[in-house]
Amino acid sequence: MAARNEDWTACPGCRRLLYSKRLEREHHVCRECGHVLRVGARRRIELLADPGTFAEFGAEVSGRDPLGFVDRRPYAERLAEAAEATGEREAVVCGTAELHGHPVVLAVLDFSFMGGSMGTGAGEKVTLAAERSLRDATPLIVVTASGGARMQEGILSLLQMAKTSQAMARLHEAGVLSVCLLTDPTYGGVSASFAMLGGIVLAESQAMVGFAGPRVVEQTIRQQPPPGFQTSEFLLEHGLVDRVVPRAETRSLLGRLLALHERAPGVAAAGSVAAGAVAPRRPREADPWQVVQEARDGARPTALDYLRDAFDDFVELHGDRAFADDPAIVAGVARIEGRPVVVIGHQKGHDTRELIARNFGMPHPEGYRKALRMLDHAARYRLPVVTLIDTAGAFPGVEAEERGQSAAIAELIMRSSRLPVPIVSVVTGEGGSGGALALATGDRLLMLERSFYSVISPEGCAAILWRSPQAAPQAARALRITAGDLLELGVADGVVAEPPGGAGAEPLAMAGILRHAVLSTLARFDGTDPDELVAARHERFRRIGSLPAVPTGTGTHD
Repeated sequence: MAARNEDWTACPGCRRLLYSKRLEREHHVCRECGHVLRVGARRRIELLADPGTFAEFGAEVSGRDPLGFVDRRPYAERLAEAAEATGEREAVVCGTAELHGHPVVLAVLDFSFMGGSMGTGAGEKVTLAAERSLRDATPLIVVTASGGARMQEGILSLLQMAKTSQAMARLHEAGVLSVCLLTDPTYGGVSASFAMLGGIVLAESQAMVGFAGPRVVEQTIRQQPPPGFQTSEFLLEHGLVDRVVPRAETRSLLGRLLALHERAPGVAAAGSVAAGAVAPRRPREADPWQVVQEARDGARPTALDYLRDAFDDFVELHGDRAFADDPAIVAGVARIEGRPVVVIGHQKGHDTRELIARNFGMPHPEGYRKALRMLDHAARYRLPVVTLIDTAGAFPGVEAEERGQSAAIAELIMRSSRLPVPIVSVVTGEGGSGGALALATGDRLLMLERSFYSVISPEGCAAILWRSPQAAPQAARALRITAGDLLELGVADGVVAEPPGGAGAEPLAMAGILRHAVLSTLARFDGTDPDELVAARHERFRRIGSLPAVPTGTGTHD
């Protein structure tokens, strides 16, 4: 904790004295070294809630001593001491508020009350907040700062993990948004229950978060944790949180997320959608091998380009919640013409450095599991999905096989085939094999005029069947992989025209065309019953390659 008097506070990072009023204006972040100081629950609420809107509830819930626990001192004395020092009756403060005008329920942990530990009282207050959120269909924002379960309450404290997790599960089932903000520190039973169960999980910069703290790791198994272990940045790298956010930007980001999860009416009126943006016809004729070359052109817009220029206010969400964040897949929530959507896309790059950093747009299993998580997010909050496809295929390396590449793709295809919200897929460049299909199992497949979609690359097909990579142009023609071919085969539903010079020559114009194409396609699903949507999607894929219907009866009609 920071040492302080009324006017000055000593920074725990650099030990410099900081003027307290200036420190408050700067969100309790040291301007000298950037250290993020801990703040109490009441101050955190002031930083998040619109002024004058916080209304506390659950204040009557206080810490209890169900076991009559005594160590060096009676637990009851420790509770009384914590209450006197903090002015709180428990380690959680909860209430209703507004944040950028959006109604929310807040549950904020205070580390200064017995290390923010979770006893029966704290678990009860978190549960009450979740229940109020459920009752009012109002988003829940939880801010954590805790050392874990409160040992003095024994097994009753441990079971608060189940109690609070169950409360979060009910919010998920009801489609009520929950956001958990992990602050320094968040450990033990809190990190292993409600803290990691938000629909979106954010980590404040410089927070330490984990199950067992570094000292526990060293003392228990004699293992030295690596540098940066359990930091916010560590969590992001390992796919465990959606974003790391500086304290000064937290309120703004939460406001954006709340706006992006509001249930808005359908897209703009049909008259505002550009006529002919999606054409159920063959595009301009071109040699398939030429189309392949154009589709792979590094000047073509990437998913992030489209997310910047064709969508509104994209907030990227990261990680598979298990192993890593795969940069070959970008995903998050956005708005397009007033409609919130989930967007998932392959991301390549425009130069060598970005291509290498993005693994040339070839996802590992973690990328597909991130996409799977975003599909679940879309289903939970009833948001339509837009996928942007541009990949040579899934990454075929040893490490991808070790982590279950095939299973990750299969699970994504299976989940998208039954998702109860619309899925519009757009092949923007290269659609390579199962790595592309994983994002293309939807209700409508659009293809840009100079894109292709194939079971295998022309080079791969030529090497296997022609025994010569030089036969790639011939293979491209034989495979029928262009937008016009797939339209005739019944695989694609529409062709999105490109500007005369191609998508790469006029990226902003292409973004505008794509925007209108997505809007006009999404509009077709307004008001569609989820069961009807899933049934139609089933029929869409069921009829591909099916045999003609067999007549009933004996077949001997006169």
